[in-house]
Amino acid sequence: MPGQEFSIRPRRIGRGAVLSLVFAGVLATAAATNALPREEDPSPSRPSPSRPSAARPSAPGPRDAVGHLDREEVARAAAEAMADGKSGVKAAEEVVSRSGDRWGAVYDKREYEEFAKALDGEYTGVGLWARRTRDGGIEIAKVRPGGPADKAGVRAGDRLLTVDGRPVAERPVTEVTALLRGGDRTSVALGLERDGRSWTETIRRARLTTQTVTVEQPPDADGIVMIKVSSFTKGSGERVREAVREAPENAGILLDLRGNQGGLVSEAVIAASAFLDGGLVATYDVHGEQRSLYAESGGDVDRPLVVLIDGGTMSAAELLTGALRDRGRAVAVGSQTFGKGSVQMPSELPDGSVAELTVGHYRTPAGQSVDGQGITPDLSVTERAEDRARAVLSGLGGGS
Repeated sequence: MPGQEFSIRPRRIGRGAVLSLVFAGVLATAAATNALPREEDPSPSRPSPSRPSAARPSAPGPRDAVGHLDREEVARAAAEAMADGKSGVKAAEEVVSRSGDRWGAVYDKREYEEFAKALDGEYTGVGLWARRTRDGGIEIAKVRPGGPADKAGVRAGDRLLTVDGRPVAERPVTEVTALLRGGDRTSVALGLERDGRSWTETIRRARLTTQTVTVEQPPDADGIVMIKVSSFTKGSGERVREAVREAPENAGILLDLRGNQGGLVSEAVIAASAFLDGGLVATYDVHGEQRSLYAESGGDVDRPLVVLIDGGTMSAAELLTGALRDRGRAVAVGSQTFGKGSVQMPSELPDGSVAELTVGHYRTPAGQSVDGQGITPDLSVTERAEDRARAVLSGLGGGS
């Protein structure tokens, strides 16, 4: 799948200035379900009476009721490092890394601010998408109309050779995406090639909005509306509901969640409400306390529905898939999803940075754990998945 500039990868793949979209999903879930620390919560810089006292960074940390690292230890490590004139973020990262918490991470204040903007559907970049070519290179897959790259004359199909002088041919697309977004720099130099001509284009980055939900009616598939959700940012759930309401009466829905790395879980629940008449969407636990997420009533429960998934379907997108499948509302077509179903809770550290630590796990309405397992489609296909999905949808009474 093409990589968009605000695409975000898990921290464990590499730090840099890249945020974790997994963080987006779990933080939003915490906010939507009142699981975020509130003003009356104990300060993260001192031990809570209800928790074990924080250990020094060199010692194995205490664990909460479900066996995870206690946030107080991370906060204490950051505070002690700052008192010694060292980086609180680095000290906190060391504690999280030693804990074995696969999805635990620490974000500095700037990263956290960028993350918040991304959840609102904004990102800093030049307005282009990149993808891997058959010969192993990187090319421009799409250019945002009216964006900085478009105004600079960059076109889809141009070969991307370097970003700020760094060769990109051997880098993962996700890493190329991170380089395009950059850190605090206001411009980026792209080495490009077109029709045998090579040149360097310096483009000024800008704050751009994202279009995470696209709707189309394939001309060669009557009676089918395809809704593609690239991530769950603010407003995407309602956009899905609008698309379903506006679809022709007898049309089936092909919900494409391939490459969707998650986002706001609250938006995924709203999207589920487009197809369910209330009821359970998922359960999860926070420090052993069981909680539930429910769809709103009034969804379209009769329209034929097929969900397209693949190995890039993660987190909130897996939650949505599991809800629709377990509730007997959709047929899932494609390949096994990623398997990110853990819950992280964020807490602010003394220097304004944020630590997210695993505190629990999601389960589908049928009780299936997603974390480390993913969701197996009803029909497993690796090639021409969209064509197979259309055929299934036609068999369900949607399309022809």
